[in-house]
Amino acid sequence: MTDTFEGMWAELLPVGRSASSGGYRRFAWNSADAECRAWFEEQARARGLTYELDRNGNQWAWLGDPQAGGAVVTGSHLDSVPDGGAFDGPLGVVSSFAALDELRARGAEFAKPLAIVNFGDEEGARFGVACIGSRLTAGVLSPEQAYELRDADGVRLPDAMERAGYDPTAIGADTDRLGRIGAFVELHVEQGRYLAEDRPVGVASAIWPHGRWRFDFHGEANHAGTTRIEDRRDPMLTFANTVLSARKKAGLAGALATFGKVAVEPNGTNAIASLVRGWLDSRAADEATLTALVAEIERAASERGERDGVRVELTRESYTPVVDFDGPLRDRLAKVLGGVPVLPTGAGHDAGILASAVPTAMLFVRNPSGVSHSPAEHAEVADCLAGVTALADVLEDLACQPS
Repeated sequence: MTDTFEGMWAELLPVGRSASSGGYRRFAWNSADAECRAWFEEQARARGLTYELDRNGNQWAWLGDPQAGGAVVTGSHLDSVPDGGAFDGPLGVVSSFAALDELRARGAEFAKPLAIVNFGDEEGARFGVACIGSRLTAGVLSPEQAYELRDADGVRLPDAMERAGYDPTAIGADTDRLGRIGAFVELHVEQGRYLAEDRPVGVASAIWPHGRWRFDFHGEANHAGTTRIEDRRDPMLTFANTVLSARKKAGLAGALATFGKVAVEPNGTNAIASLVRGWLDSRAADEATLTALVAEIERAASERGERDGVRVELTRESYTPVVDFDGPLRDRLAKVLGGVPVLPTGAGHDAGILASAVPTAMLFVRNPSGVSHSPAEHAEVADCLAGVTALADVLEDLACQPS
């Protein structure tokens, strides 16, 4: 198992890695994404699996009949956030192939079809909406909504797909495929530091509700060197105050609020901005808290905007309600793995999107630093291998037992 895991990991490690930051830039439908997709297909065919590309650009590798019902599916994603770490997503895909290798080494006999999946554009780094591949599949994102998505250069999602050699006219809900899935288990690196030092693997209980909101601060462009302070309508001031307000209000609510992306027009050093766009990522343990928090942040922004002569607009770009993973499946995983920790997460995942359509569960592999979405993201090899073993044990229980 060590050879198969580390060999696959070494192959993927350089793909899409920035020489300057050390992080990854594997964005949907770019050249690095194409390399990752080619790697996935090679791994599937090398194992004699049936390779399939679905209508939404997600990749599947099947052991057994893809058309049979009750399939057990595992996998994750291979794309990254801008300058992200190596583990977020790829660990789940690599571990899935390694777990299959482990089961074959055990001589496991499969009673149900088994599939490994790579969902496209999970991070939303290019088009601003997370989990596009799984959202389209589950019907959470409509084709019409997807067609309107654009990247920072104005390229539309369907145009990017077409340039990469895929048919954008086919995208949409894939209810037949979901109907053939009996369970989906996603392994993922832990994106916090909640697993104890002696517990390398945990099971997810739920995903906090979370969303992304765009704040548009409309001011007035002017000369930085000649415009009196009292004559300015500077949207940067309103934006800055909103960032500080969001941090304070989130802390009081026991929630999370982050402005991690900003765009400025005209973006000149000696110019007062005419427009500042800031993207808010916010998450909380329950939907009522999250709704109230975003409303408070919007109110604070508008009140400050009135004083600054700045008009504030708020647009919700994506939202995922609280996801409680399938109780019987979650408990089954915990039992198979001998009472491992069961914990919630604030991070969104493809498993959370699919939870409304099929029974889903997640495994977490310990991250000793707690750092994620950063080149410093890390998991020890021993913990990764423990994750592979845990996933193999779970898949054996789910896929090798008669219904």
